[in-house]
Amino acid sequence: MFGFGFALVPLYDIFCEITGINGKTAGPVERVEQWVDTSRTITVQFITTNNAGMPWEFEALQEEVEMHPGAWTQVKFWALNPTENDMVGQAVPSVSPSEAAEHVQKTECFCFDQQTLKAGEGREMPLIFSLSPDIPSHVKKVTMSYTLFDAGAFAK
Repeated sequence: MFGFGFALVPLYDIFCEITGINGKTAGPVERVEQWVDTSRTITVQFITTNNAGMPWEFEALQEEVEMHPGAWTQVKFWALNPTENDMVGQAVPSVSPSEAAEHVQKTECFCFDQQTLKAGEGREMPLIFSLSPDIPSHVKKVTMSYTLFDAGAFAK
């Protein structure tokens, strides 16, 4: 059963790529200065959730930001391992509406790597991102969601 569930991940990725759903973002990009569209503002909302069984405290330190497409913005997230054991977490991002996902550019994100926290340790984790200036003009609000998983549970 575990093997079957594990095999579904690449199939799901292919399905999302073909259909354009799920709002997956690309990996890190090189930061380049780009034209900033100061004629419009987009609200970016941040949502954090823990997958079942993940005991960490996990939150965005800013619930939302107002930004111009093309401008680089930094926000911070907080994670705390309240357990008595060292743990490894992995955040999985998603963007809504899904058509905005291809316009999210991240130079730094805690979601790129697994995060190891010792027992009782907490840490601020940065996200540096931009929305490309060619994001469709009808997009006024973007939601960036991060679900935190216990990465150590998959190694067992």
